Amino acid sequence: MSTDDPTAAWLAQARETVAAQELPPRLERIGRVEQIGDGVAIISGLKETRLDELLRFEDGTFGLAMSISEDKLGCILLAADDEISAGTRVYNTGQIARVPVGDGLLGRVVSPLGTPLDGGPEITPERFDPIERPAPQIVDRDLITEPMLTGLTVIDAMIPLGRGQRQLIVGDRKTGKTAIAIDTIINQKDSDVICIYAAIGQKASTVARAIEAVKTHGNPDRCVFVVGTADAAPGAQWITPYAACTIAEYFRDRGQHALLILDDLTKHAIIYRQLSLLLRKPPGREAYPGDVFYLHARLLERAAKLSEEHGGGSLTALPIAETQAGNMTAYIPTNLISITDGQIILDQKLFYGGQKPAVNVGMSVSRVGGATQAKAIKSLAHSLKLDYAQYLELEIFTRFGAMVDERTAKTIAHGRRLKAILAQPEYKPLRLSLQVALLLAVSEGHLDGVALTDIAAYRQSLAQRLQAELPQLAAQIDKTNELSEDDRKALDKLTKDCASLFLKKQDG
Repeated sequence: MSTDDPTAAWLAQARETVAAQELPPRLERIGRVEQIGDGVAIISGLKETRLDELLRFEDGTFGLAMSISEDKLGCILLAADDEISAGTRVYNTGQIARVPVGDGLLGRVVSPLGTPLDGGPEITPERFDPIERPAPQIVDRDLITEPMLTGLTVIDAMIPLGRGQRQLIVGDRKTGKTAIAIDTIINQKDSDVICIYAAIGQKASTVARAIEAVKTHGNPDRCVFVVGTADAAPGAQWITPYAACTIAEYFRDRGQHALLILDDLTKHAIIYRQLSLLLRKPPGREAYPGDVFYLHARLLERAAKLSEEHGGGSLTALPIAETQAGNMTAYIPTNLISITDGQIILDQKLFYGGQKPAVNVGMSVSRVGGATQAKAIKSLAHSLKLDYAQYLELEIFTRFGAMVDERTAKTIAHGRRLKAILAQPEYKPLRLSLQVALLLAVSEGHLDGVALTDIAAYRQSLAQRLQAELPQLAAQIDKTNELSEDDRKALDKLTKDCASLFLKKQDG
C-alpha cells in the first residue's frame, strides 16, 4: 500500500488516538424490573441501592427508590411507564433527586424536575439542589417581625401573617382556599416577595386558571409555578412540594423573601398513601402509613426567617388542606394544624351566603402574626375581632324576630357594615392604605348610616379619592406600614367626607 494513501494515513492516526485513550475500569450495577404498574416498579438485582436514590431505566425514565428489602426494592416512577415492562434494565445513578434553581426559573411553569411546561426555552439554572434538604437549625433562625400582607382585610386585620410563618388554609371543597392563596400572590406584585406556587395533584384546567389569574392581575415575572397535575406520574406529584420548597429556599438563602403556596397537601397525602399501599407498607389510621406526619413536618419545617448572620431572608409557607363536611378532626387536617403556626378556616355556610372570603374568624387563629401586624392596622384592629364576634352572636337572635333595644340595634347595624367591609371580590386584593382607611371609617362609625348596598360603591369611591387627594399619605402608609396621628386625622376627614356624600344621596 502506498505511503501516500489517505486511508492508510487516517488509519495510522486513528490507531494512535485510540492507543492514547485512557479507559479506566467502570463499575455499573444493573437490575431488572420484576413488576410494573400504577407508577410503581419492583426491581431486583440492585442490592447496593440507597433509600431515595435516583434510578435510571433503559428508556431514560427516572425513578426514586422508596422501599428496600433484602432482595428487592420498590421504586416510584417520575414519568409515564409506557416504555417499561418486566425485564427492563435499571441502573443505579448514585445520585439523589435534584431540581434546578436560580433566577432563570422566574416567570416559568416547570415540572418537579425543572422541565419547562410553558413551551418556552430550556432553563439555564445557577445550580441543581437536592429536593430534600434539612430545615434551618433553631440557632440560625430569627424572630418573625415583618408582616406578610395578603391584601385581604379579614386576614390582615384579624389573622395577620408574618414573613417566615407557616399558616394553614383549610376548608371544604370549593370554599375559596386557592383564591386566598392566589390573592396573596397577586398582592406581592409591587413588593420584594418572590412567589412559588406548587400545584399538587390538581386538574390541568384548575392550574391554568390560577396561572392566568396571576398573569392578568399580578406580576408573573416574580413567580415560579411548579406543576404536578393529576395526570402526571404519582412519583412526580409526590416530589412536587419538595421541589418547590427547594426553589423557594434558593431565594431565602440569598437574603430575599419568598412565599410558598402548597396546593394542596391533602392530595399529597393521598398520593403518598397510594404509593405506600402499593409498596406494601403497613397501613395505619385511615389507611395512611405511620410516617405521614413526618412527610409534611419535614417539609413545613423548612419555612423560616433566617437571622441576619445568615442573610436575613425568609420563607413563608401557606399550605392548603381540604376537609370533608367541615370535619377538622380528620387525620391530615389535625396533623397539619399541629405542624403550622395557625390556621385560616373557611366556612361553607359563609361562602354560599355570599361572604367571600368565607373566613370563620372565630375559629381561625395566627399564633405569630399579632407580633408582626402592620402598625397602621394594629392601631385600628385591636378590638375588631371582639366586635365582630359580638355582632355574630347578637345577629342570631334577630333571625327569630326577637325584639332588640336601641343599643343592640346599633351594635348589629355597625357589625353588618364591618361584615360588608370584610367581603372582597376575587383577585382584587387591597393596598394597605385603603385597608387602613376602610377600617378607620368603620371604627369611627362613619358607615353606620350608609346603606349596606352602597358599601361596595363606597369602597371604590374611597380608593379613587385616596389616590387623587392624599397620594403621598397613601404611599407612605404602604411603604412604612405606619400611621401617624396627623395622617390619621387627614384620613379620618377623607373617610367622613366620602361617607357624607352617600348619606346625602340617601336623604335626597
